[in-house]
Amino acid sequence: MSFPKRIIKEAERIVSDPVPGIIAKPHEDNLRFFDVIIDGPEGSPFEGGHFKLELFLPEEYPMMAPKVRFLTKVYHPNIDKVGRICLDVLKNNWSPALQIRTVLLSIQSLLESPNPDDPLANDVAEAWKEDSSKAIATAKEWTNKYAK
Repeated sequence: MSFPKRIIKEAERIVSDPVPGIIAKPHEDNLRFFDVIIDGPEGSPFEGGHFKLELFLPEEYPMMAPKVRFLTKVYHPNIDKVGRICLDVLKNNWSPALQIRTVLLSIQSLLESPNPDDPLANDVAEAWKEDSSKAIATAKEWTNKYAK
């Protein structure tokens, strides 16, 4: 199986020059699949957690955004129960100029700054808006329970 040069280069770079707080390992047999671990950002309700994600580069990549989802359960207004992520760079703001590392940094930043005004998990977003301190406590609880 041969892969486009760009995928090979990106896979090599993310391994040789990792982003702080993010580990992304391509599968040896298929460079389109990555196992990812993102550390919960300091000062966020997700601090201390290690979140597993899967990242897949579709055949049309880089013309089409990577497919990414959380495998670790997370209490977040922009991540639903099955781990799908509501993030502009994975949808309408995708550009072929972006790379795997840009996407992972954006996800890390989403953990740092949840956006209940653009939710994917409506119930979590409502909780976040109604009583943010309670929602943050729940997020910390879930982080301790599922992401350790």
